[in-house]
Amino acid sequence: MNTQATGCKPENGEYDGGIRECGTFVNHFLHTLDSKRRLTIPSEWRDLVGLPARLYVLPGVHDCCLTVLPAREMMQRLNESRKRLKLSDQKARQFNRILASRADSVTWDRVGRIRIKDSLLQYARIENQVMLAGAFEGFELWNPESWQASGVFDQDQFADVAGYVGL
Repeated sequence: MNTQATGCKPENGEYDGGIRECGTFVNHFLHTLDSKRRLTIPSEWRDLVGLPARLYVLPGVHDCCLTVLPAREMMQRLNESRKRLKLSDQKARQFNRILASRADSVTWDRVGRIRIKDSLLQYARIENQVMLAGAFEGFELWNPESWQASGVFDQDQFADVAGYVGL
């Protein structure tokens, strides 16, 4: 991947975390957990993560899947959220506490594998095969049967949602 063309890594080696194009996760992949329950992240997606080379794995809020965000995206979202929230907002503090306690922070090994904690795999009903689905700023991990049942292939639903988001 030519990272200079996307603005991810200039020649001086410093990353510009504000450039959105460097972290646009598209496509989908069907992978299998290995015998140690590790998942290989596609190399083209590892190239998009930037620095720090770390991923946050969160339980899906509305779907029975896992949301995976690069550390720079997660930090940006947390910083924006903190600016809007009051310290006295009990619901927000409770949500942050629950989400952070269930989340995981992972790095990949030299061949691109990550180990997601068992409680998250169980939450998403992931046992052996994993559907990795691009979600622009990050990606999602799905049980393949749940992915099929989610309606992602329903053209009428897709057209309705596309109108909702302004496409």
